[in-house]
Amino acid sequence: MNERSSISVKKHLPLKIGLFVLFAALCGVILVPFYAIALSSFKPGEELIRYGLNLKFDLSVMSFDNYAYLFTGDHSYFTWFFNSLLLTVVQVALTLIISATVAYGFAAYEFKGKNFLFICVLLIMMVPFEILLLPLYTLIFNLGMMNTYSAIVLPGIASAATIFFFRQYLSGIPKEIIAAGRVDGASEYGIYLRLILPIMKPSFAAMAILNGMNSWNNFLWPFMVLSDERKYTLPIGLKTLLTPYGNNYDLLIVGSFFSIIPIFVLFVAFQKYFIDGMTAGAVKG
Repeated sequence: MNERSSISVKKHLPLKIGLFVLFAALCGVILVPFYAIALSSFKPGEELIRYGLNLKFDLSVMSFDNYAYLFTGDHSYFTWFFNSLLLTVVQVALTLIISATVAYGFAAYEFKGKNFLFICVLLIMMVPFEILLLPLYTLIFNLGMMNTYSAIVLPGIASAATIFFFRQYLSGIPKEIIAAGRVDGASEYGIYLRLILPIMKPSFAAMAILNGMNSWNNFLWPFMVLSDERKYTLPIGLKTLLTPYGNNYDLLIVGSFFSIIPIFVLFVAFQKYFIDGMTAGAVKG
């Protein structure tokens, strides 16, 4: 048995080495843009105008001036930052709660029209957001919700993709758990809150990361409904730094690099559950 194991290891060793080299190369390619923007955040705006983003390490032009300007300068960067942070937290929390509840209904109960409604969810997933942009804008305008955060949060809190993912995940949970809860006298809400939600932690982590990234980076829809500069989100605020009358590259580049931090923290916080949640949601059901 030991000899067979040794032969098997030797046989698959070239494949493992090849995969390691491939993934290391892919990792390097992915990290190059982050390295470029991190390096450029220490360079003055004139360098970006002259040479653009590059990988040149030149200590003669590098300094902490951009970071000093970020934290002490007269600008609205941190107003935009905390606006985006607030919207992301609220939108992700509501999306997870509502989508998980809807998905639980699809996975745990039998009711008339269930399959039709789930097909509708799948069809909504196939519709690009750009097609819904004009009717959604008209609806928000008629409801008098323009220039409010509600106009940004409400249209996306019942995410079709998140509902589908949660439903697939819940389909793999044994129905005996729900039956046991009912035998013990738990209410339907008690079963959901005490038995089902704790099991869904990996799926919540995966969807928190994906929805958090989408909300944090969302530009088009907030740009259409917000008109007050004090309510701008970070992507919109950074866009205003580029104007026909002058470009504030010093703040733009360091602000763009600083904006990566929340998503990085979010991923580090939930990476323990992320892979489990994604793989379980992919194969269940």
